[in-house]
Amino acid sequence: MSAVPSVTVQDGLDPMAQENEFVHDIYNEIAEHFSQTRYKPWPIVEKFLNSRPKYSLGLDVGCGNGKYLQVNKDLFVIGTDRSEGLIECAQKLSENRYNLGIADSLFLPHPEDRFDFAISIAVIHHFATEKRRVRAISHILSKLKKGGQCLIYCWALEQEKSRRGYKEGDDQDILIPWVLKKPTSRAKKPRAGAAKKRSAQQAPDDEVSRPPAEDKEQEQEQEEQEEEEATKYRYYHLYREGELKSNCLMTGACVVVDDGYEKDNWWVIVEKS
Repeated sequence: MSAVPSVTVQDGLDPMAQENEFVHDIYNEIAEHFSQTRYKPWPIVEKFLNSRPKYSLGLDVGCGNGKYLQVNKDLFVIGTDRSEGLIECAQKLSENRYNLGIADSLFLPHPEDRFDFAISIAVIHHFATEKRRVRAISHILSKLKKGGQCLIYCWALEQEKSRRGYKEGDDQDILIPWVLKKPTSRAKKPRAGAAKKRSAQQAPDDEVSRPPAEDKEQEQEQEEQEEEEATKYRYYHLYREGELKSNCLMTGACVVVDDGYEKDNWWVIVEKS
């Protein structure tokens, strides 16, 4: 992606309208391009999934293109995402082998107290207020059995060493650019030989008697595709150190098992109490 600056979110926006405009709509627009960049599991997520007991039942909340659904083939994992476009990408990539559904993380259709574990990778930070972020975590926990564990990742404010360079003191609620490559059309320039042949025509009657080869050549002068960049902005809340753990504990439904920092993200593993 090109180096495009982030933008501070305006005050006073309705949270749901903000999420619709700067999260749900955008991910549908960029789904295919976004999916092309999401193919390698992050190490701690992979470790978490591979540490689950065989035949455990799990949820991937905000599964995107489904890259984590087959990390451990001994698990049964249901993936959901709010973006229809990303679910379509997951269906194509898996040839319809994944267990998928379209669902908002605040309104999951699954039964409560049923699942052994859950993951939610780079999702919670898209909710527009702390109240909604805590509510989303609480809702995911409600689907777990007592003792079930959940791994959550969110973007960190502390990214001084990355190309983004976010740091303490910067705005935590911002719009992050995604530079989308989209095809546009332009008329293909005629070849020099074709131009000479047309200039040699002496009268309108020549249009009727033009050789078949010349007709074919004209048909080949069709539109060609080129790429044009379009910048789309996605809402993020950048979590500062300790904030994600605090949000989890605010649910009153879990204890923190482990936490850390990886790839410009804060992560936490919590256990339903």
